[in-house]
Amino acid sequence: MPKSKTASGVKKRFKVTATGKLMRHRSAMEHYLGKRSQKRIRRNRKETVVSAVDALQIARLTAK
Repeated sequence: MPKSKTASGVKKRFKVTATGKLMRHRSAMEHYLGKRSQKRIRRNRKETVVSAVDALQIARLTAK
C-alpha cells in the first residue's frame, strides 16, 4: 500500500503541538482592521486550538 502524503494546504495552515493538538491561525486578519478594536486585533494574532469536530478530518490529512 502506498504511503499517504500530507496535504500541502494543511502543511501550511496547521501545526501539531508536542501534546498532539492541532493549532490554527484565527481568521479575518488581512484587511478591514480599522473598524475592529485593538483588543480584538491582539487576540486574533494568537493561534488557537482546532475544534474537536474538525480535528479528526485535519488529522487524516496530516497523516504521513
